[in-house]
Amino acid sequence: MSKPTIKQIAQALDIHPSTVSRVLNPETRHRIGEDMVARVLKAAQDLHYSPNRIAAALRTRRSGTIGVVVPDISSPVFPPIVLGIENALSRHRYIPIMANAGGDKARQTFIVDQLLARQVDGLILATAERNDPVVAHCLTQGVPIVMVNRSDDAGRVSSVVGDSRQAMALAVAHLHALGHRRIGHIAGPASVSTGHEREAGFLQALTDAGLSAAQCPVVRAPAYTEAAGQAACAQLLARRTRITAVVAANDFLALGCYAAVRATGGSCPQDLSVVGHNDMLLMHAVAPPLTTIRVHFYEMGTRAAALMLGALDGSITTTARTLLAPELVVRDSTRTL
Repeated sequence: MSKPTIKQIAQALDIHPSTVSRVLNPETRHRIGEDMVARVLKAAQDLHYSPNRIAAALRTRRSGTIGVVVPDISSPVFPPIVLGIENALSRHRYIPIMANAGGDKARQTFIVDQLLARQVDGLILATAERNDPVVAHCLTQGVPIVMVNRSDDAGRVSSVVGDSRQAMALAVAHLHALGHRRIGHIAGPASVSTGHEREAGFLQALTDAGLSAAQCPVVRAPAYTEAAGQAACAQLLARRTRITAVVAANDFLALGCYAAVRATGGSCPQDLSVVGHNDMLLMHAVAPPLTTIRVHFYEMGTRAAALMLGALDGSITTTARTLLAPELVVRDSTRTL
């Protein structure tokens, strides 16, 4: 039995095929009256009509898919971002094709090329570094690109990121209000915008609070991991000028601080107050519950999808950098001196 066609639906309802076509296209359905839309959709369902996606893609030069590339799907940061992207895209009849790329540039380029070979309409990248050759490669392909949770130094690509500088201002102001004057910072990798921006924000917050940079050392962690945080915090604790608090560039680094303090026989916050960043899942349940900066990652995903959809429909023609406001969440890992 052959599949029903738009023409057959039109004949069943005694209407023109173009009316059926407009109803079955979500982008043009609003042009048709509600009663007619209901009649056409019911007839399509009764006749078991299924659109030919391949033919539609050939007609519109759109596949209805967006490539989404993340560095580590096991990180608690990325699932809410991807969910936000997926939900926002689905309202416009797009679906994401997600790929887990890791940090290797050759693999990232391979994944991007594979997605482009599958005719994705755009790419949302959570993997990019500040001056990333993969982004440059994508730009040569002429496909719309949005960066999420990362940004590009040159401003070549639209991005949605948390306001890392404001986040550090909130963290330092909180510790300063508790009486801390010797505050260390464990920065993330300088190659990614989150590490660079948070370190710069921390240094600016010191200046704004009138604190001495010499008394507030910075150690850069090579990765956003608990082990890297422990090693970096151990370096801070070994300095002659003992810090009383630390601001970590993410929550995993902050948990590494807990381990470093325990290794000296101390505890948090009695011997070191700790502030994290991201407010990842279960940070309220660690011991002690972590004071941290909350980033609204689901909203980050929906905003990134909106930028992509705007690029596709032509309503956004210039690059834009969207900053999401951070929120300080005070728990038990910081104390008054």
